[in-house]
Amino acid sequence: MEIGRVIGTVVATRKDDRMVGTKLLVTVPIDTKGKPCGPSLVAVDMVGAGIGERVIYTRGSVASRAYSDRHAPIDAVIVGIVDAIVEEEENR
Repeated sequence: MEIGRVIGTVVATRKDDRMVGTKLLVTVPIDTKGKPCGPSLVAVDMVGAGIGERVIYTRGSVASRAYSDRHAPIDAVIVGIVDAIVEEEENR
């Protein structure tokens, strides 16, 4: 799993039938300090996330298993909304 911030939405009037009804969000990976650390990606939202929220997402074959149809062409799924990140003193 990875941490990201939702920065936008994707509207697709036509998509694979197995994805009808999904909400697609543009997410940028962030580090634990909140700084972007990679290219943005499009993820299926499973938890009702919104723009500006920090989220937990998963990618690859694990993402397709998190979605109800394991055969849907999904590479990234948002599976949680982050409330807080607490780092131990020795890891700072």
